[in-house]
Amino acid sequence: MSTEALIYVIEDEPDLGRLITETLVDFGYRAQLFTTGKEAERSLLRDRPNLCVIDLGLPDMDGLNLVRQLHDDDEMGIIIISGRASLPDKVLGLELGADDYLAKPFEPRELIARAKSILRRIGHSEKEIDQQLAHFGDWTFHSSNLTLRHQDGRIENLSATEAKMLQVLFNSSGRIISRDQLLGDYLEPYDRSIDVRISRLRKKIETDPQQPELIKTIYGAGYMFTAKVTWSKDAS
Repeated sequence: MSTEALIYVIEDEPDLGRLITETLVDFGYRAQLFTTGKEAERSLLRDRPNLCVIDLGLPDMDGLNLVRQLHDDDEMGIIIISGRASLPDKVLGLELGADDYLAKPFEPRELIARAKSILRRIGHSEKEIDQQLAHFGDWTFHSSNLTLRHQDGRIENLSATEAKMLQVLFNSSGRIISRDQLLGDYLEPYDRSIDVRISRLRKKIETDPQQPELIKTIYGAGYMFTAKVTWSKDAS
């Protein structure tokens, strides 16, 4: 069972919308893209996301009107993104109930950092995943105590960084993930020790670390976690 936060991206620029959505997915979130405010409104009647990323310059409405509609929901975060960089627009957006305001252009990883902060504040954080077990191949990963248990009874202990990297791989299972995405926000930029950390993970979970089957190297692109991951509640 997955507990990743659901994030709506309401952005009418197709390239930017896809970039934001794909970046959110790469960092383990569930993300849905809407190119008009009306599309988002219809979906909001059926499903309530944990966070909305709203562009003010929508083709069918002012994004501020959408912010007004959503600001009373204490369990939903709101990030405004806009080409309107003036102070009055920013102040108005925040006064209407937005949690944060990003002026275009911005770095996708800055959006990730702000989204994490808001989700943590409204109570939807990575702690929820800490109460779950991840099952893949012959292994079970216990986030609560950072251990891997094999079906034959073996136990491998992970460092906090190894566990975080493994969770990023879980959330990107079957997709290529770049080195930068795998670095996330818990290693220093350009930290070349990522190769050493991947090697250590392989020694713990691969049958033959020299011929890895679970964590594949995609040369020139990054890595791919190939195993199917399923989740269950940790009853301990």
